[in-house]
Amino acid sequence: MPLKRILALACMAIALSGCATAPARTGAFVKGADIGWLQQMEATGYKFRNKDGAEQDCLQILQDYGINTVRLRTWVNPSDSKTSGHNSKDETVAMAVRAQKRGMRVMINFHYSDSWADPAKQKKPAAWEGHDFPRLLQDVYSYTHDVMSALKQAGVTPEWVQVGNETPGGMIYPEGSTANWPQLAQLINQGYDAIKAVSPSSKVILHLDQGNNSARFRGWFDQARAHGARYDVIGLSYYPYWLPGKPDYTQSIGDLGANLDDMAARYGKEVMVVEVGGEDTQPQNTYDMLVAVQRKIKAVPEGKGLGMIYWEPQGARSWSKYALSAWGDDGRPTKAMDAFLTD
Repeated sequence: MPLKRILALACMAIALSGCATAPARTGAFVKGADIGWLQQMEATGYKFRNKDGAEQDCLQILQDYGINTVRLRTWVNPSDSKTSGHNSKDETVAMAVRAQKRGMRVMINFHYSDSWADPAKQKKPAAWEGHDFPRLLQDVYSYTHDVMSALKQAGVTPEWVQVGNETPGGMIYPEGSTANWPQLAQLINQGYDAIKAVSPSSKVILHLDQGNNSARFRGWFDQARAHGARYDVIGLSYYPYWLPGKPDYTQSIGDLGANLDDMAARYGKEVMVVEVGGEDTQPQNTYDMLVAVQRKIKAVPEGKGLGMIYWEPQGARSWSKYALSAWGDDGRPTKAMDAFLTD
């Protein structure tokens, strides 16, 4: 049968079955968006507009800017708060299906909490309170396996999965604090094992903030190696806005590049900037920063720099009160998004 006929039949089968279309090319440089707020924004009536002002599906707008990957957080038993809730298993799976059907790659981010987990807080889910450490290990495995199985059943194979979100002090406090690295490593490995049991091809990411801070990363990942924590990719956040004094990105971009190179060489791992963002009122400066970050990632030797993900570019301040989106008060993307169209 001619190749064109085979391809036509395959496309017809996909359309009739409702299955996901082929994802973006594996190995392509990641140009991503964390879009955990998108479902809530749509549910509350927010209207997304493209650069010409026409109302359009947000994912289509992002794709037109070159975005090929979405990052989705998942919380155990979240509230229904507009900005600090949702992201349940079912909501995360639904968004992953929607994105994959558009040909986008998917990253899943396990916070192991009912709400935000970050350097300031790593509160265990309420349902896990009072559990002893052996039970917590089982909690992590069972929950991770359950979400991954739901994704698999829905036809989604995440290319990357994070175990924990911005964990310089550990996760699932107090048992998983870096004050007790042997326990933290066991919790990480429960997540890793559950992911691989369901989706062996998914790459597991461990993620810290302050991507320009070499000492922070060396200290943490040296401990991870010493205690046998298993992972595939080192994830970094890079937000000059949140550094002391809010210095311009030009003051830290060199350190970010050096740290990316060092992490790849020191641990033999791929690296990715899984969170980045700049102030929405300074779109040209944010554009310049994003271009510079991409250049640093692409310069990592041996092709170990995988790409960059903007955290909630569509999360307009008028809806979220968040200062670092790439969306304006007019409902349109700002100049910052043009950075994803650069080579």
